[in-house]
Amino acid sequence: MADIEETETAPPETPVARYLVPALAALLAFGSLAWSADLYRSVGLVILIEQFLAGMLGLGLALVFLRYPAKRGSTRTTVPWYDLLAAMVGLGTGTYVSVVYPNLIDRLVDGDADGLIVSVIFVVLCIEGLRRAVGNALVIIVLFFCVFALVGHLVPGELETRKVEFGAFISYIALDSSALLGLPMVVGTTIVMTFIFFGQLLLCSGGSQFFNDISLVLMGRYRGGSAKIAITASSLFGSVSGVAVSNIVATGVVTIPLMKRSGFSPRLAAAVEAVASTGGQLMPPVMGAVAFLMADFLELPYKEIVIAALVPSILYYVALFIQADLEAAKAGISRVEESMIPKAAAVLKTGWIFILPFAALIFALFWLNWRAEAAAILASAIVLVLGLAFGYQGKRMVVADIWHCLVATGNSVLDILMIVAGAGFIIGILQVTGLGFALTQFIVQAGEGNLILLLLIAAVLCIILGMGMPTGGVYILLAILVAPSLVEVGIPPLAAHMFILYLGMMSLITPPVAVAAFFAASIAKAPPMATGWTSMRFGWTAYVVPFLFVFSPSLLLQGSDAFHLVLAVASAIGGVWLISAGMIGYFAQPMSFIVRLGFFAAGILLLIPHELADWAIWTDVIGTIIGVLIVSQDIIAARAKRAAIAN
Repeated sequence: MADIEETETAPPETPVARYLVPALAALLAFGSLAWSADLYRSVGLVILIEQFLAGMLGLGLALVFLRYPAKRGSTRTTVPWYDLLAAMVGLGTGTYVSVVYPNLIDRLVDGDADGLIVSVIFVVLCIEGLRRAVGNALVIIVLFFCVFALVGHLVPGELETRKVEFGAFISYIALDSSALLGLPMVVGTTIVMTFIFFGQLLLCSGGSQFFNDISLVLMGRYRGGSAKIAITASSLFGSVSGVAVSNIVATGVVTIPLMKRSGFSPRLAAAVEAVASTGGQLMPPVMGAVAFLMADFLELPYKEIVIAALVPSILYYVALFIQADLEAAKAGISRVEESMIPKAAAVLKTGWIFILPFAALIFALFWLNWRAEAAAILASAIVLVLGLAFGYQGKRMVVADIWHCLVATGNSVLDILMIVAGAGFIIGILQVTGLGFALTQFIVQAGEGNLILLLLIAAVLCIILGMGMPTGGVYILLAILVAPSLVEVGIPPLAAHMFILYLGMMSLITPPVAVAAFFAASIAKAPPMATGWTSMRFGWTAYVVPFLFVFSPSLLLQGSDAFHLVLAVASAIGGVWLISAGMIGYFAQPMSFIVRLGFFAAGILLLIPHELADWAIWTDVIGTIIGVLIVSQDIIAARAKRAAIAN
């Protein structure tokens, strides 16, 4: 999901842009909400989905060229004439296609000039908008596919594609419902945008402060409470925001200084916040709206996605809590000062308003089987009404906040719109040229029939392709390029898509482009690269668990009886606990190198899926025995040491 804060590029200060940009952003957000709420039909306006998407894309392109300068990272105070022209052309093209699309698509096969012209404009502006909003990496990928589509018929071997004429190619990828105006754009302009609006309303009504306060109440009195507060708050808010950087902005500015005051090093404080914020996007029930994207791609009910994501997210956060607790024990960091912990009754007295929208959201999705965007609008309406009536801690929303939320939503979704545009181009290319099938076969053969090797190749691709992109964009790109090859070799589609999601998310904390880790490091004033490596250690489960649930459907709560489900989950939690202790080098006391190896060995044995082979059940037995022995020995030795010191 796109950043729910204002984007990095400050709005231009020219009078035209000062009023034009907010108006276009609000119109973009309202257009999405109106479509999701079916307001167009209620006023008698019946339009095709492609007409709606073309209009939304025109608005998005106009905003991109008004907000983002040609040189990334620079600050602009005026909008140059060429950007203003590009914005007008983008808006005009989107409007034209929206109005004439039914007639235009019928004439497309005839190669009419207007169809080719608007197609070229869409392609050129979307690629340049993608560069400005996201950077060069995805642009290079899109351009590579475009060039390959035109010359692929000349490539010998398995990657040979069918020949496509330039005019037909451009028109197809720009105007066909299987390309630019296809599923990624539908998801980006409906589901994603409605949840961004929901997140903005939570922010304006005090939701982020409530998540921090309730986390203080729940975790502040435990050892290393400041880190556990960060983990709890970030998991709650990150599930809604869906962007690690947004999460760090909303919660990290409070939790990182709190961790540093408690005794955690700046590097460790930044790593805890970065990993916890990244994990929020893997946390049911919202999962940063990825759950709804996955449901659409797999054509499965939303609740099946959420149920499957439950155990992996539990393992992720179990590891974080254990490591935070043991780091605190190792460094002698105690609880948060009592004066800083609010009273539970006071928090819940005004914070109850944030429980209702989530309850309504889950009820509408699970039991009423509503569309995701409709459920998000219901939850947003509840937040809006309660925020205007009550607010959090007496700070009620005002009417101006609604306008602010609409504007912020429109501005925040621009990177997602450009990413889904690029993804739409790639999907169109894969289909019109037949490259999709060829690419899948190529990746499968690169694994040489070895599933582990194929998974390792896919994991590296996921991390590389995901670098620097928001959650929704990462998932959509990987679902197009990587997931089909995993499904082709027999991996269940749900497991394949969960695999790419987890590994794609790890790009946020994996150097050299660890965006979340670097951002948290800047707040903590810690070394960025060192923070990235520490984040990888803290988030180790997300690198390992995806491989496990490929072999063990039980970890996705799929295809096993109750006994095997409980066995798989219990052994996985035990394995995560032991390996996490080995990572820190502390359980009841500091560990020697040999003891750490014992913890690692027991944990690895417990993590081996018992579905892997008949003998795998014995790894659980042996791992449990070793784990019990080594944990007992560590506890006894620590008590003996304390007794000797006391005497």
